[in-house]
Amino acid sequence: MIHVVRHDTPAVFEALGPAWNALLQRSAANTVFLTREFQATWWRELGDGLLRVLEFRSEGGELLGLAPLFVQRDAFGQARAQVVACKEVADYVDVIFARGSEEACLAAMLEALEDETFWGGAKGELTLCNVPEASPTLALLPQLAEARGWNYAVTVEDVCPWIALPDQFEGWLGMLDGKERRETQRKLRRASEDCRMVVTADADRLDADMDEFLRLMKASTHAKSDFMTPRMERYFRAIARAMFEAGWLELAFLEVEGERAAAYLNFVYDNATLVYNSGLDPTRYAYLAPGVVLVAKLIERAIAAGRTRFDFLQGNEEYKYRLGGRDSRVMIATLSVR
Repeated sequence: MIHVVRHDTPAVFEALGPAWNALLQRSAANTVFLTREFQATWWRELGDGLLRVLEFRSEGGELLGLAPLFVQRDAFGQARAQVVACKEVADYVDVIFARGSEEACLAAMLEALEDETFWGGAKGELTLCNVPEASPTLALLPQLAEARGWNYAVTVEDVCPWIALPDQFEGWLGMLDGKERRETQRKLRRASEDCRMVVTADADRLDADMDEFLRLMKASTHAKSDFMTPRMERYFRAIARAMFEAGWLELAFLEVEGERAAAYLNFVYDNATLVYNSGLDPTRYAYLAPGVVLVAKLIERAIAAGRTRFDFLQGNEEYKYRLGGRDSRVMIATLSVR
């Protein structure tokens, strides 16, 4: 039998402590976006609505699962439950269940959703966004929903191009189309005289380096500038600090004659580099293609560190495929709770 405890305040993130991430590492959903650090920071900076974290334990008290959810109501009073971080800035999310316990925990979760106090009123819809296509959640939910007579639907939400990294940088270059390979090699040769990559390693430099990252990000495109509202800027600074303190941040710049021309804010987690966001000056040093040069250097850095995956995260931008990316899909599942 699964025992369920519901937590309705952010104190849960501290209360569960290291047990949260230990469970995550025993699950099929192990991603930086579901770590306690990411979830707590997202909720503090961007969270809105009713926090509803469900904790699942065995009869012996072993932690088997967590469903970090929150509930919002629209202008018409319709309730929707989602996974914490299931908006805007998390590319992979899911519920967190120990391998082998997924079906029992999911069944217990659906039972918990029948309690109107979970919703703070009338029941509504559970929406699971950005769920990796191979997730056990997507395999198990249709049958569990059908058994309860609940409507269930799943559709493709986006793609996440990624590279399976070889052992050597030359092996990655060999994966590229011939023309792209020659162009990349040419750009790297040209940049070698005037450019260097700098990665933030000093906690005392992080705030100033984030100033530079945000400047370059906002300069990149009008869309990125509009996206970077004061609230979102506070979030980016907070998540960079949280990831740095956890040892998962890779904030990298390409400097041209001492001036910063491009930047990437990546996460390094579970032996993979995840490209979270980027920025560059679109006019100065354009002849050097600083964005391409920097991402190639970051791929080289990941290979040298023995990482196995370079993940561009959501979006089908052309450059990701030119650099060897291949698609994985993330899905959005909806469940009408009755």
